[in-house]
Amino acid sequence: NAEHIGTQLRSCEEEAFLSSSSLQSRIQRKCVEFKLKDSSREAVDLISSAVEERLKTMVEKLSVIAQHRLEIYREDPKYEPVTDVRSQLKFFEQLDAMERKRRDEQEREMLLRAAKSRSKQEDPEQLRLKRKPK
Repeated sequence: NAEHIGTQLRSCEEEAFLSSSSLQSRIQRKCVEFKLKDSSREAVDLISSAVEERLKTMVEKLSVIAQHRLEIYREDPKYEPVTDVRSQLKFFEQLDAMERKRRDEQEREMLLRAAKSRSKQEDPEQLRLKRKPK
């Protein structure tokens, strides 16, 4: 009996992840749509297995993301809680003012460049641009 040990394989049958009948009908519709021959049972099993693996991968990635979001940054020495709402609003207002000032300066420079560039024939658009920075 020693030579027969390990020769009998017992394995559980793999269950399809997706419903075989509905997947088969969808594959059939696509085959008809694209004028392909009928699909086999192996194709249904392969697609079901691929979907299962893809979902496993996505769930693993989502788990990593969820763990990352649960990290407590308050224990980090660089973390400094700020409860002064007024100073926070003042900071954002200063950022907005700096951004507005930068945009205004860019527009002014563009207008000055347009006003300085002279062509032989003055068109109304150039005259308007020359007057605007003044």
